[in-house]
Amino acid sequence: MNTDLDMQAAAFSDSIPSIADLTDRTLSSALQQLLDQKTKPLGALGRLENVAHQIGCILGTTVPQLQQGHALIFAGDHGLARQGVSAYPSDVTWQMVANMLSGGAAISVLTRQHGLALKLVDCGVAKPLPAHPDLVDAKVAQGTADASQQAAMTEAQMHAAIAAGRQAVRSVPGNAILLGEMGIGNTSCAALILARLSQRRIEECAGAGTGVAGQALQHKRQVLQAVLARHAHAQAPLEVLASMGGLEIAGMVGATLQAALERRVIVVDGFVTSAAVMLAAKLQPHVLQRCVFSHQSHEQAHRLMLQDMGVHALLQMDMRLGEGSGAALAWPLLESACRILREMASFESAQVSGQSAATS
Repeated sequence: MNTDLDMQAAAFSDSIPSIADLTDRTLSSALQQLLDQKTKPLGALGRLENVAHQIGCILGTTVPQLQQGHALIFAGDHGLARQGVSAYPSDVTWQMVANMLSGGAAISVLTRQHGLALKLVDCGVAKPLPAHPDLVDAKVAQGTADASQQAAMTEAQMHAAIAAGRQAVRSVPGNAILLGEMGIGNTSCAALILARLSQRRIEECAGAGTGVAGQALQHKRQVLQAVLARHAHAQAPLEVLASMGGLEIAGMVGATLQAALERRVIVVDGFVTSAAVMLAAKLQPHVLQRCVFSHQSHEQAHRLMLQDMGVHALLQMDMRLGEGSGAALAWPLLESACRILREMASFESAQVSGQSAATS
């Protein structure tokens, strides 16, 4: 995909689809009535009921069933990693992609456990990867440029990566997509995206990432502050993405937009994945109606990012691995929510006396 990118960018000028509002008061009321009539006190299943209601609204039915869930893991390298913002070298990106494909990574284990399909989408890994049935070759470039010196991507590269993300969703069946990523240095990109879109201080947005601390963390924040200053002109979402983002993040923006367009359930992983969703939501706010946020990362700024989007995560496990691990871990909760709607008896069907009206 790295040939004639200028021509491709023109072809991808429509790469940002319009995402409709899912609000359907009739369906919403029917779902809530079904939940309220189940054999339990009102609201007794807590947030599981909220998830059931949301999935019903996304899929447009009172009997939702998740089918052929696919974990799409987007990978790319970052020129900014050369500035020492990560505890690991860039070679770890391709090594971890290989580990995922061979079945040894956390996401490999969790997708096997839950019967989920796993696809790796190479949007910009620096090293060539051997062909594999579960690897999608969508390489736009061999990593981004160093954002401390120039824009991370050209506009053409960004649009190509967004289009690759959209195509990755189109290419898989099912009604649910689990988003994840792999890319050494991409927590720095997520921190930059949050800082610029939310106008927060970099100290609030940049944390340990892969494990930097002390002087190394201070250095990371200084580098990221310099990146923000260099790209002070970048304020619109796509400007921020091209200037300070990553090819795998652009891929996830495209995947989010396409999955939302197709009315699939989007299961969002952690900090970096949420940064891509935040960008997509700035472009098309209704994508958030289709997103279930799996967990709140141990990365300190993820809480702020979720707060700024007005959303809540299902789990808080102090995880900061990425690669879709939190999304896969939360998958059984989504399946349980759907089963509650489909299979749990009502007071009437079970011939159980319902809740009496309160008396004073």
